[in-house]
Amino acid sequence: MNDLKPYAIDSQDVLAHWGTAAGQGLKQETALQRLLEFGENKISEAKTKNPWLIFFGQFNSFIIYVLFGACLVSAGLGEWIDALAILAIVIINSVLGFIQEYKAERSLKALKNLSAPTAKVRRAGQIITIQATKVVPGDILVLDSGDRIAADARIIESVNLRIDESILTGESHPVEKDKQARLKIETPLAERRNMVYSGSNVVYGRGQAVVVATGMKTEFGNIAHLLQTVEKETTPLMQRLEKVGRLLVYVCLGICVLVFALGVWRGGTYGEMLLTAVSLAVAAIPEGLPAIVTVVLALGVQRMAKRNALVRKLPAVETLGCTSVICTDKTGTLTQNKMMVRKIFAGGDFIELTGSGYDPQGNFLKQGKRINANRQLDVIQSLRIAVLCNNAQLNQDEKNDLWQVTGDPTEGALLAAAAKAGIWRKDLEQYYEYIDEIPFDSAKKRMSVLYRRKETGFVFTKGSPENILERCDRICVLGKINPLTIEEKEKIRQANSNLATQALRVLAVAYKEVPADQLLGRSEKLEEKLVFVGLLAMIDPPRLEVKDAVNQCKKAGIKVIMITGDQKDTAVAIARELGILDEHGLVLDGTELEAMSEQQLAAAVDKVQVYARTASEHKLIIIKALKAKGYVIAMTGDGVNDAPAIKEADIGMAMGITGTDVTKEAADMILLDDNFSTIVRAVEEGRGIYANIKRFVGYLLSCNFSEVMTMLGAGLIGLPVPLLPIQILWINLVTDGFPALALGVEPTEQGVMSHRPRQAREKLLTRRDLANLIFDGSVICIVTVTSFVIGQHWFQAGLGQARTMAFSTLVLAQLVQVFNCRSWHISLFKLGFFSNTYLVYAVFLSIVMQVSVLYVPVLQRVFKTEALALGPLAVILALAFVPLLLTEALKIKRRRNLAL
Repeated sequence: MNDLKPYAIDSQDVLAHWGTAAGQGLKQETALQRLLEFGENKISEAKTKNPWLIFFGQFNSFIIYVLFGACLVSAGLGEWIDALAILAIVIINSVLGFIQEYKAERSLKALKNLSAPTAKVRRAGQIITIQATKVVPGDILVLDSGDRIAADARIIESVNLRIDESILTGESHPVEKDKQARLKIETPLAERRNMVYSGSNVVYGRGQAVVVATGMKTEFGNIAHLLQTVEKETTPLMQRLEKVGRLLVYVCLGICVLVFALGVWRGGTYGEMLLTAVSLAVAAIPEGLPAIVTVVLALGVQRMAKRNALVRKLPAVETLGCTSVICTDKTGTLTQNKMMVRKIFAGGDFIELTGSGYDPQGNFLKQGKRINANRQLDVIQSLRIAVLCNNAQLNQDEKNDLWQVTGDPTEGALLAAAAKAGIWRKDLEQYYEYIDEIPFDSAKKRMSVLYRRKETGFVFTKGSPENILERCDRICVLGKINPLTIEEKEKIRQANSNLATQALRVLAVAYKEVPADQLLGRSEKLEEKLVFVGLLAMIDPPRLEVKDAVNQCKKAGIKVIMITGDQKDTAVAIARELGILDEHGLVLDGTELEAMSEQQLAAAVDKVQVYARTASEHKLIIIKALKAKGYVIAMTGDGVNDAPAIKEADIGMAMGITGTDVTKEAADMILLDDNFSTIVRAVEEGRGIYANIKRFVGYLLSCNFSEVMTMLGAGLIGLPVPLLPIQILWINLVTDGFPALALGVEPTEQGVMSHRPRQAREKLLTRRDLANLIFDGSVICIVTVTSFVIGQHWFQAGLGQARTMAFSTLVLAQLVQVFNCRSWHISLFKLGFFSNTYLVYAVFLSIVMQVSVLYVPVLQRVFKTEALALGPLAVILALAFVPLLLTEALKIKRRRNLAL
């Protein structure tokens, strides 16, 4: 039936196709047969991975293989401590990776939470309640206000039926349904007024509908299928680290082989030189790099949580730093997902209202100046009518103090607007006695409520402006009733047109007084010869902070694109107001998108700033087209219809308050305050974290390079081995641990959001970075070998003391090097030695550990060191600061070159 498009054919033909009748429904035996044929009405899950396969899959990495090899060799040579340390690092990283991937497997399970647990159906002429999973095609659903719809169905009967479909379409207000609507085949999901869809909610009225799709054949099922087929790609950082790891391993192993060969050639024993080469390999390969990256990302997660961004998947923290496009849903993300009266036209004037959502706090403005609403008689009368002709409730939640609406959001917006002027229903009903209601009808497009005050009856009416205007013969101006002239009618129509062009939803309000005895019955005459009072225009308004956040994105070189299921006019109005859409931007809707080929979309995607009337599959197509262009995409949203695109994006972001469970499970990050500006703060944090990762990677590699070159350089110039294996391993422990971690919490540099995002394919270390670390590593190597030579020849010390001097010089020089790595262009004296207190503490701890090795007798025997006098210590101190002084000199030179 889905192929026949049930919304494009008559409802009687749909009933005939499924062999059912509106008043009877299916027979029980027919329903059982169809349950066997079509299966249960539930979302099927993709085959999940075995947890053990997920866990062992974490070891499938080149650098992990090498670390396992180093672990085995260390164990074979009796270096059990180092072997256990390497093994612990590998296992910890694998466990963290397993936890992240296992959580990702839960994305589809949340869809079940949105399925209706039960459904009312008509079978064999009787209305019964059954489990929603037992609903089959051809069943007649019986719909009432408050029901969650169990399956996709064609409406066959409707009485003032309104459905909240925002979870699927992004529409911010309920959709009026019409069983008589004749639609074209190409009608988008959000405009199918004769259909109801699984997972949406009945907010008003009642109806019946014949089921045309269940389970995976529903629109909900289509979203589930999209979620199942989306595959997450490796993040840019992980790709870079894998390449750096491979290159480093090959280079280090080659040098270690060369050191081994040189040592044997110079007369060293095979066992001694093998131990030296393996120790050097373990020191040179940054086995702690994955652990430090994980810890730094985890620390970033903690900082971001304090800024209302909850990160579910660690790599997302870093990927934020290279985000170049933010694709955002409109409803609930850029806007408040709460209708709000923006303007009132009454007494010939436009009055503007301020405020946020349903909060009854706000001001009334006339020509930009604040006014006292209670002095505007026609405005007050308009609001009184809006409150009395209303079935919604406005209440404050006791738990969080937020104002919430029970009932139609549009009517809730009217209550909130009136409350800003101090008008509440409970106060009005002390003077007006409720008599009856003439309910809203989609054909008449109006509703009226009848009240009595002493012997006078009142008819309060609201509805579409054209409909109300046709039934008015008088107008209220400044509290006085005047005849409604042709000129006045035209002025009202122009005001309505002006408001509609701003994508505002407009309602007209009117009333009349009649003798109280005429209120009995629902006569059509009660809604004739009304007094026109005003127009109330509302919209789902933008969040107050979003415009500034969009501007910050532009300054940071990040493009913001709106992707919404809402109407094009509404999307354009909001996008222009927020600065997302400019005069050069294109706007596409879902129909236009479907008509484009891949090549046409690829040619246009760079220019499109707003996509309207989009379904889930459209959003997925857009994300894939942008990724094909090389953009790094962050996708935000709150509805189920956003989930597949959120999962496909490089960074998926869900709203924490309004977001559905499905969206949160598919996301990499959750915005706890549903605030678009939190994304900007998260991107800033991501850029800072990436910069810190570059810092400690550069630090680790420059230190490891200095160790390798020290051993190789000494061998090439004919010196004895300057460092023993146990000393090399100690250096690896003292300098690669806490100082590297402390670099990971380096404060974010000012102006990090003033430049364009880095390219996803950008190398982790640029040529300039490599040149810096080779230079620094070479200088450390030179000062270490110099210290060794001075110890042998100047102080005429034995080989043990010379090695102790080289050992200490290398440790101290590397600890000084960590300060160099804080910035390659800003002077340390400008940054301040103590601006990163964690680093100061880490270096101090490492120095204490090194001093202990030199002067504690037990440790002297273990590490083959000797106590040093003041002379050697002075030489060590002087040489260790040479790399810092040379680097500062280079920074000065670079700044001068830039100035020229």
